[in-house]
Amino acid sequence: MLKIIVPLLMLVPLVWFLPRPLVWPMAFLHSMCVALSSMTWCKNFAMPEWYYLNPYLVSDPLSAPLLVLTCWLLPATILASQKHLEVEPMPRQRSFLTVMILLQAFVVLAFSVADLLFFYILFEATLLPTLLLLARWGFQKERLFAGYYFLFYTLFGSLPLLISLLYLCGITGTVCYLMIPFIGLTSIGNIAQVVWWFGCVYAFLVKMPLYGAHLWLPKAHVEAPIAGSMILAAVLLKLGGYGLMRILPLIEPVTKELAYPFIILALWGVIMTGSICLRQTDLKSIIAYSSVSHMGLVAAGLLIQTPWGLTGALILMIAHGLTSSALFCLANTNYERTHSRTLLLARGMQILLPLMTIWWLIASLANLALPPLPNLMGELMIITSLFNWSWWTIFLTGTGTLITAGYSLYMFLMTQRGPVPAHILTIEPSHTREHLLMALHLLPLLLLVLKPELFWGSTS
Repeated sequence: MLKIIVPLLMLVPLVWFLPRPLVWPMAFLHSMCVALSSMTWCKNFAMPEWYYLNPYLVSDPLSAPLLVLTCWLLPATILASQKHLEVEPMPRQRSFLTVMILLQAFVVLAFSVADLLFFYILFEATLLPTLLLLARWGFQKERLFAGYYFLFYTLFGSLPLLISLLYLCGITGTVCYLMIPFIGLTSIGNIAQVVWWFGCVYAFLVKMPLYGAHLWLPKAHVEAPIAGSMILAAVLLKLGGYGLMRILPLIEPVTKELAYPFIILALWGVIMTGSICLRQTDLKSIIAYSSVSHMGLVAAGLLIQTPWGLTGALILMIAHGLTSSALFCLANTNYERTHSRTLLLARGMQILLPLMTIWWLIASLANLALPPLPNLMGELMIITSLFNWSWWTIFLTGTGTLITAGYSLYMFLMTQRGPVPAHILTIEPSHTREHLLMALHLLPLLLLVLKPELFWGSTS
């Protein structure tokens, strides 16, 4: 574990002491080496057991894919942000890279700690770097309002979690999720158990976010810089799903009854946010609301607590992380040239940027879960497990799938086809940096189809 964490932290002095021309290339190369080193975890994905075990850091087939995704995202965010920050003074560029590195380090540690209180501390520690990215390097003046929404939704949503963990520590003597299953929670009364269950689960449902507690996410995505949008969509939302995967088995006796309203709310959110996407005119808003829709399906798969639901949720989290981050990168390439996210003002990109249209097509098809991509594997396993749980859910999941296909194709056609507006006829062509960035997102997504057991080792 330290072979990843130490090189990641050593990026900070590297960024500050390198001469100006070498900062971005060396930061990318160093972070790419860290990402490739994280691939050594892949050999253990299919082993349903703990490894790299010590009193503080631990890894298993549940956290290892998310750790690799986090490490893989850092070089991609560095590539995507280079154009956006080239007009900034060099100290601000170094500060931006430092914030990015610290945020990635916090997330890596959050996915690898063995103690729930440490997880809570690192879960909250990601708020400050993300808020700095949003408030300092966002696009419009509304970024401060979006930062308030993000901070207070997630901060107040996680306060019940802290109280619940302290209560758990008081009655069991430990909050290590390796030990709690062997101790049991029989000493908790009925009413206290209900309140404690809600306190444990609510923070993660806000972070995912569940429909009804999702208002911070579209605002944060729209106002954030490209790196902030990528990290929010690909990694930070997955902290909520990972937390649910860890905490729900510990409170299993009461999950089956108390989860019913949240499952219905998650499935209803899939339809509602998909319908909202069909009415959006802002490109980043469509991608942001689609993230709420997909994570609602993940929440439903997790809350029913079946092996297929858990495996499908993990597959969909990884696939959605790569797909949504790629879509935000594609939206950013359009914004850098047209300076507008409005769909009607930036159409016909297939004529101007034909190579980027190929990446748009692959990302859009992945978003609507076209076979044989991992997105389909995850959605199919979740929908099947929900159908076995209650056959009424087929109407909600089926309608949500149709709406997802509708807005994904709508987004692709509105950006790539149609008449080209006169004001964007002279835009600059696509760059090798942008094609490399898209390859870092979509090629792993295509290659994961060849070895799907990397995903479901945790339930094998």
